Formats: sequence, C-alpha cells, structure tokens
Amino acid sequence: TKLSTPLILIILTILYVTFIANPVYVSTAKFISSSSAGGSLSQASGLAAQFGIAMPSTASEQQWVYPEVIKSRTLADKMLNRKFDTIEFGKQKSLFQILTGDGKKSDTLRTLAANKFISMISIQDDITGRIYTLKLSTSEPKFSSDLSVALIEELDIHQNNYSMKKMSKTRKFIEERISDTEKKLNMTEETLKNFNSQNRRIENSPSLQLEQQRFTREVSVLIGVFTTLKQQLE
Repeated sequence: TKLSTPLILIILTILYVTFIANPVYVSTAKFISSSSAGGSLSQASGLAAQFGIAMPSTASEQQWVYPEVIKSRTLADKMLNRKFDTIEFGKQKSLFQILTGDGKKSDTLRTLAANKFISMISIQDDITGRIYTLKLSTSEPKFSSDLSVALIEELDIHQNNYSMKKMSKTRKFIEERISDTEKKLNMTEETLKNFNSQNRRIENSPSLQLEQQRFTREVSVLIGVFTTLKQQLE
C-alpha cells in the first residue's frame, strides 16, 4: 500500500505529461545594457557650464530600466504587428492573430493580446545590473526563438528612436543658444568698439581702464561660450 500510492502518482504524472499537457519551449537570450555614456556631450556640457550655460544632459537619463521597457504596452503593441511562421497557425501570421486566433482587431482584443504576450516574457539581470537574461515561452521551439529575436530587435529600434529624439532636442537647444550668444557677442563687441573710439587716451583714468577691462572680459567670455557651442554642434 505504501508503494502503490507513489507509483500511481508517478504513472498519472507520466500520462499527463505525455498525452495531456502541452509542451512549453523557452528561448533564452542574454544582452548587455547600453546605458548612455555621455561622451563628448558631457565634456561640452562641462565647458559650457564654466561660462554659465546649462546644457541639457543625456548622460544620466538613460540607465535603461529594461524589465519595465520590455514588458511595456508600447513594445507589446509593436510586437503584435510582427508576423511569424508557426506550425499551428501557418505562415506569416501576425502575433495578434496567433495570440487571439482572430483577424478582427478591437481595443479589447488588442489589450488581451498584449497582456498575454507580456505574460510570456521573463527578464532578470545579474548582480552587476548590466547583463540581462530574457526568456520567452511558447508552444513551439522555432516560434520561441523567432519571437525572442524580434523582441530584441524592437527593443533596439525603440532605444535608437529615443536617443535620436533626445539628440534632436539637444541640437535644437544648442542652435538656439548659438543664435542668442552670437547676438550678445556682436552687441558687446560693438559696445567695446564704440568705447575705444570715444576714449582713445585712458592711461590716466583708472575708471575708464576698469570699464575697458570689463568690456574686454565680457567679449572674451562670450567668445568662449560661442566657440564651445559651435564645437558641440559640429
């Protein structure tokens, strides 16, 4: 009696796994975090800061929170439009059709499909927080692999688009600052020129010498700011 119960359970488990349970195939992929490294933008920001200009920084905003991004509705929506070949559903069916079994699109079905896809994803990082392990489970091995590759591609596209938008915003900011600085520089140079024209002999006037130094220093600072911004724009 003691042996019969475990034996029956083992037999039932084997029968369930063999004839009833649907197999699950897990595709595993590893990738390294590509957080922004600042680079020349950080250096230029530091130079500009010396002249009192606060430039937008891209160095610190992107410690990418990959688990939240990968399991986001935004990325899931993009994945639903992707097409895959499967044994069960045939060739070149959208992920939406595969997950819902229906070609008709509605907000409710799309939400259900997105949530179902997100539930198929597992992602975790290592102790360094830089290497991520992505796991994606489906009922077909090739489908799991193709889905995993497609998800990483969409993640890469999403990240590149985000970076391009940030760079475009930074470029626009720099161009506006260049225009403003150039106007100030021209005005200050004109003021200095007029001062020198009106005060040709200032050797015996400490106050005039001090004022000339102030104008000269202001021109020098604006030239430094203008040069830094032009270099960053290039």
